[in-house]
Amino acid sequence: MPEMKVMALREAIIQAQSEEMRKDEKVFLMGEDVGVYGGDFGTSIGMLEEFGPKRVRDTPISEAAIAGSAVGAAQTGLRPIVDLTFMDFVTIAMDAIVNQAAKTNYMFGGGLKTPVTFRVASGSGIGSAAQHSQSLEAWLTHIPGIKVVAPGTVNDAKGLLKSSILDNNPVIFLEPKALYGKKEEVNQDPDFYIPLGKGEIKREGTDVTIVSYGRMLERVMKAAEEVAAEGINVEVVDPRTLIPLDKELIIESVKKTGKVILVNDAYKTGGFIGEIASIITESEAFDYLDAPIIRIASDDVPVPYANVLENAVLPNVEKIKAAIYKQVNKG
Repeated sequence: MPEMKVMALREAIIQAQSEEMRKDEKVFLMGEDVGVYGGDFGTSIGMLEEFGPKRVRDTPISEAAIAGSAVGAAQTGLRPIVDLTFMDFVTIAMDAIVNQAAKTNYMFGGGLKTPVTFRVASGSGIGSAAQHSQSLEAWLTHIPGIKVVAPGTVNDAKGLLKSSILDNNPVIFLEPKALYGKKEEVNQDPDFYIPLGKGEIKREGTDVTIVSYGRMLERVMKAAEEVAAEGINVEVVDPRTLIPLDKELIIESVKKTGKVILVNDAYKTGGFIGEIASIITESEAFDYLDAPIIRIASDDVPVPYANVLENAVLPNVEKIKAAIYKQVNKG
């Protein structure tokens, strides 16, 4: 059995980065306040002291410059990890990510890799208001050449981040900012990796399938446990990576249960769970459905600052349970 240690999500992020930097001197961390300050969310505390300012590099406050220089560094043989802090700021870095990093390997016939990992603090839940609380993963999943990773547990975050750093493609790594302080057991093996594109059944069940990722996974698991007391057996599927997506895992679960609920904290319109719904309906799983697919997502409004309003627009345990009751009663 591997050695396990209880760690917060931010600590697991530090450990994953540090382990890969110790293994390969080409790996380095860059971003705003990653050095002396230890990262805006405490995800690089102590790393400057170990690796020095050349490998833990504070940058100017310009996401366009940060992303552009990271892409250039990656294409000349380095492996940058970029802390973009709030996911909302990816909007400023989109040209380098979408038009440069995602395209060059294809345009050069496989001869120019871009091994860069962009870490982004995603989602709401800490009162950061409309410009610092968005989940924009659907924008990135639309672009061929980019991998998008969305862990929902602390242990998964460590194993997936390490695999992202080793990947030869640009990776967007989503970190649910509301869960940075969440503590779970984490594998301490420096060679612990979770392959990208491999999802996991987080809870076995037979009555209904719920597919969720990131921050919402915790709420889905809680809802599933609560309805279990009433004899409802929910299967929870965590894709863990959105691109590449473990389609087979989702399809097989749907074929088993015949009912589906999809949950994310991004906006409902254009959200990635809509893509998952399409994949299900275009597959052989469609013939196994006993009820329409239900999507649960954030309301299509800017995320409010006030706590009571923020909570009102987000998926929560009660909304998830209501969807479960609706699905199982349709059978």
